[in-house]
Amino acid sequence: MTEYGSEKMAEEEQNSSAEKLKEKANNYFKDKDYENAIKYYTEAVELNPTNAVYYSNRSLAYLRTECYGYALADATRALELDKNYIKGYYRRATSNMALGKFKAALKDYETVVRVRPNDKDAKMKYQECNKIVKQKAFERAIASDELKRSVVDSLDIENMTIEDDYTGPKLEDGKVTLNFMKELMDWFKDQKKLHRKCAYQMLIQVKELLSKLPSLVEVSLKETEKMTICGDTHGQYYDLLNIFELNSLPSPTNPYLFNGDFVDRGSFSVEVILTLFGFKLLYPEHFHLLRGNHETDNMNQMYGFEGEVKAKYTGQMFQLFSEVFQWLPLAQCINSKVLVMHGGLFSEDGVTLDDIRKIDRNRQPPDSGPMCDLLWSDPQPQSGRSVSKRGVSCQFGPDVTERFLEQNKLQYIVRSHEVKAEGYEVTHSGKCITVFSAPNYCDQMGNKGAYIHLRGSDLNPEFHQFIAVPHPNVKPMAYANSLMQMGMM
Repeated sequence: MTEYGSEKMAEEEQNSSAEKLKEKANNYFKDKDYENAIKYYTEAVELNPTNAVYYSNRSLAYLRTECYGYALADATRALELDKNYIKGYYRRATSNMALGKFKAALKDYETVVRVRPNDKDAKMKYQECNKIVKQKAFERAIASDELKRSVVDSLDIENMTIEDDYTGPKLEDGKVTLNFMKELMDWFKDQKKLHRKCAYQMLIQVKELLSKLPSLVEVSLKETEKMTICGDTHGQYYDLLNIFELNSLPSPTNPYLFNGDFVDRGSFSVEVILTLFGFKLLYPEHFHLLRGNHETDNMNQMYGFEGEVKAKYTGQMFQLFSEVFQWLPLAQCINSKVLVMHGGLFSEDGVTLDDIRKIDRNRQPPDSGPMCDLLWSDPQPQSGRSVSKRGVSCQFGPDVTERFLEQNKLQYIVRSHEVKAEGYEVTHSGKCITVFSAPNYCDQMGNKGAYIHLRGSDLNPEFHQFIAVPHPNVKPMAYANSLMQMGMM
């Protein structure tokens, strides 16, 4: 047998092994076990790095785990290998949409429509994306008109009438009370809507309250006090009620901190956010909210909150939510020792607590810099920094955490932003803690949720786990942009 023949056989064997790995990965993908799907697609890629399908399939698995940066890279590689591979354009467009890069996405949808003029799905996606690009251009034109008025100026709350047949909760003398909150939670539990007048009153009051807070909120816990820190809740209202069931309602003696990403994905985001805002108004000193990367226009447009507010109320109310979100603080420091933020640490060394205090946060987050990092970055096990799997901000290693804590005389950081199977994770030698409070995230991840108790006496984190509870049959992403209702392979 010639040398060429044996080489050919070895290559065929390798390719056949790669195909088996791909099939294995496809099965994991179908079972929604994306981590294992990624693992076996990667092994297939290693055996046969010239097969566009492997990259494209892995791209979709990355999309499902919100690793948009990696998803984009894989889709691009698939197209480098085979520029006629239509699915590659779809994948790349979806990655760009998820990153808010609408013009880049439009280009890929254009290609698909050109190649497949009779494909209805492609046409719909192209039109939808084109609509967003035009809307964004229009918004930019308005935004450059400096005198951007607040929605509040155009509301006539006084003359909004509450109809006689409305039997739900009402503010008492225009104020949130504990009684109102209990009624509100029961009312929402029955899938009923708070009257728009009350919702507007709450939003106006909470905007006023948040706008007076610094970008870095500082609190101190006495020896005998404890605080509960919760991570992402993502519109999972019934799981939020369960947290209050397990850990008691917020009160001056039972303070809470919710660490961002209250909305999007879960289809009860309006209920979650109005409940959290209600407690903020009731106990401003003992109930704390920080901004997450999902308290932003781009995310809300893609992942459901904007659609949900428009379905349950109006576009104008969404505009007001957007104004309120811009005033959410970005970080909280407890007893000058523990720093809490949604995402994580910074793309460069040397950032101080004072730099965080100085951030002008009343805006949509920029694409880079400290404000972006606080909302978007993730820890990594290896030292140094690397490109973010999400395509935004960076990943930071244990040495980065160590230097930051030392410079700012802190003990450890608490962040959220990533699903964890156990609901929490301790990394960087105990100096970086992740907490995530949306169990069985998106009805499919099978993860536990968790919250942390922090006592003033020792600041040692104590973890409490919980599992998902049933919710009414409204699927996650029910209100999301149709472009994010991603197809299978």
